[in-house]
Amino acid sequence: MKKKKNNSKWLALVIVLTAPMLYVIDIFIINMAIPGIKTGVNASDGEVQLVIAGYLLGSAAFLIIGGRAGDYLGKKKVLFWGLFLFTLTSCICGITQTALQLNIARFFQGISSSIMVPQSIAFIQVLFTDPQERAKAIGWYGVTLSIAAIIGQILGGYLVDKSFLGIEGWRLIFLINLPIGIAALWAISKYLTETVKDTMQSFDYSGAMILTAGLFCLIYPLAEGREAGWPLWSIIMILSSALIFACFIRNQKKRLLLNSAPLIDVSLFKLREFNIGLLAVLFHFMMHTAFLLMSAVYLQNGLGLSALDCGLYFVLHAVLFMISAVLASKLIVKFGKRVLQLGVALIMVSFMLQILIFKPQVSGLYVILLIGLYGLGNGLVLPSLLTIALGSIPAKFAGVAAGIFSTFQQTASALGISILGGVFYYEISTNKANPDYLKAFDYGIAANMACLCLVLYMLYLIPKPIKAK
Repeated sequence: MKKKKNNSKWLALVIVLTAPMLYVIDIFIINMAIPGIKTGVNASDGEVQLVIAGYLLGSAAFLIIGGRAGDYLGKKKVLFWGLFLFTLTSCICGITQTALQLNIARFFQGISSSIMVPQSIAFIQVLFTDPQERAKAIGWYGVTLSIAAIIGQILGGYLVDKSFLGIEGWRLIFLINLPIGIAALWAISKYLTETVKDTMQSFDYSGAMILTAGLFCLIYPLAEGREAGWPLWSIIMILSSALIFACFIRNQKKRLLLNSAPLIDVSLFKLREFNIGLLAVLFHFMMHTAFLLMSAVYLQNGLGLSALDCGLYFVLHAVLFMISAVLASKLIVKFGKRVLQLGVALIMVSFMLQILIFKPQVSGLYVILLIGLYGLGNGLVLPSLLTIALGSIPAKFAGVAAGIFSTFQQTASALGISILGGVFYYEISTNKANPDYLKAFDYGIAANMACLCLVLYMLYLIPKPIKAK
């Protein structure tokens, strides 16, 4: 009986991991399909950037609310309806006819992901009370994210070059979520047990709305304003975002004083180590998401690779990422932030070699190896960045700080697409008749290297690396 119960826990884990798997797939699958999407809905470069940034924006704005919804309404119910909405919005994305329709649908797809994804980690905490089993389950969570990245890249490349019943390939990357979503919804309904509800918690709806408005007023003009020549409306929106963020901070301080469950505990920003960690997350995730976008577009439009070949070029990257991530989890206990500094150095070497070697006639082997080197370095940094950044945070703030870091991570990714991706697309737009993708890629990589220098500086400032006991 005990064995059966134990097996049911691992079955439940497989089911709840569907949510983060689909979320990550829909980040990476888009990168391979950008050229196809641009043609399919006749989108501008700015609108294509928003296809990714809007998804991340919707996820970032409601991530904390999504986590609290599971506590308040029950994790099974929230996971079910979050996945239902994700499947529905995925299908809407697949049938859209214009860039505006697609970007609106992607924004709501991002919101639905922020409802379902937090329930996965929450379910792990509930299902696995034994520390060793919980560590193993969290390990599988990380493995799932890595596998999802591989699936997204390969599946995106494969589907974009195909058609089914007359349906364009770029539409299939969204519609593929329908059968997966239906199967997962059935499994959630049949095999998961509802968790205990915490009705004492309240929602900070006003905080979520203000934060979303501020992020929208910042990210939308950064993506669209450049292509339009920075018209007055874009400048006004960027300036107004600063005012909205000021209102958000004031709103959160007021709720904190009233002990009214603010969306973000602003008292954390008084901690120097916390702010340094946030900046490290900001610059690294800006660089990471921008690189994935720029490299996918450059490989297809600049080097003339098919979408499938482009996806296959990232397989070594994903494999080396998983290997180095596992090694980092062990090495970081002994060497602390030096592991991350080594990872950043490897990424920097990869970028410098890409600028030197990536030419129109470059061998595919060199491209695969240098992208693989990036994955090797990033595996030492990305999974452990949160651990290092939170190393000096008092234990009582750990949970709240992790939620803020996750929200900031998504926001940083959207800013990377808009700002660093904007550098890449700006150079392309200077000669639309004969775009120089190589020059644009070099400029984009240079901007990424500037972000990496800032990450290195932030890691230097972080005072207390993790030490072995």
